[in-house]
Amino acid sequence: MTRDERGQTTLLIVGFAVVLMMAVAVVVDVSAAYLQRQDLDSLADGAALVGADAGAQGEDVYAGGLGEARLDLFEAEARQAVDDYLVQTEAHSTYPGLSRTVEVDPATRSVRVRITAPLALPLTIPGSPERASISATGAAAVSPED
Repeated sequence: MTRDERGQTTLLIVGFAVVLMMAVAVVVDVSAAYLQRQDLDSLADGAALVGADAGAQGEDVYAGGLGEARLDLFEAEARQAVDDYLVQTEAHSTYPGLSRTVEVDPATRSVRVRITAPLALPLTIPGSPERASISATGAAAVSPED
């Protein structure tokens, strides 16, 4: 008695094709997430540097030097510089839904910027979350040297 096995190869090929397409979608999405994270890392680093530089500019620091005075980090100026940097680089139009947090630590004279943006994935996999976000953090410190 022989069984009819016609069509079994077709089913196997279709199954492998589905698995291959899902693997391609995962690789494409992971690559897109990695590239967006790299962009956000650069953006956060730049914002932190600008924030630390602007926050450390006292009224007479660049004109007359520090002298005996201590270099302070001004929180309001640092936050404003970060916001201005994000506007200047058109970050909000590049990453709609972008948000930022700025932490200024006067004790260490450092600025820490965390940027979060929705993750735009080119391909979607059934069962994956519809909305995802990605974050990056940049930090800079002002250290006056004698």
